[in-house]
Amino acid sequence: MAPFGDGIFDVSRRAVIAGGVSSVGLGAVSLSARPVEADPAAAPVNMPVTMKVNGKPVALTLDPRTTLLDALREHLTLTGTKKGCDHGQCGACTVMVNGSRINACLTLAVMHEGDSITTIEGLGTPEHLHPMQAAFIKHDGYQCGYCTPGQICSAVAVLNEINAGVPSHVQSDIAAAPQATPVEMRERMSGNICRCGAYSNIAQAMVEAAEAKA
Repeated sequence: MAPFGDGIFDVSRRAVIAGGVSSVGLGAVSLSARPVEADPAAAPVNMPVTMKVNGKPVALTLDPRTTLLDALREHLTLTGTKKGCDHGQCGACTVMVNGSRINACLTLAVMHEGDSITTIEGLGTPEHLHPMQAAFIKHDGYQCGYCTPGQICSAVAVLNEINAGVPSHVQSDIAAAPQATPVEMRERMSGNICRCGAYSNIAQAMVEAAEAKA
């Protein structure tokens, strides 16, 4: 191949390409050889949080990004509350905060300073079941059982909502007090998904628990 230029720079095309490749390689080596210094600002700063869980005071020091679900499962070993979708769409992580049901995966633990948290472990024991737990067992309101803790916590909160007069989308008369009808309870439980399809049994269990509560 003929050289480039008029003889002052007799450089072939192959030499130009080879030189470019080698310079890129040396640049990569020099960059990778530089020591990487940790950014102090990037280090997580843990925060204290105190709350009452199942009637007992607890004090934790957590990364502020820790969800309430992970705080319960990983830091307090209350693994009855399940992690399902982790996007607030299945209801498996439902717990009660100050009596109201929430998806524990969608809230940060540090947001619940001083709050009272109730998980499935706080509703009853094998020796003294909560009426809703007993109704679920009687009516076989579960199959695999993965969603059951969230279903039960949500069901307990649903009856509390109805008793407190909290309206729903299926009430024909919004001014009237809501009633614990099967339609009403099914509507309120729509955020809790059962992949096994035990919905009819769950509804029966809730009807019995509602009658016992009344």
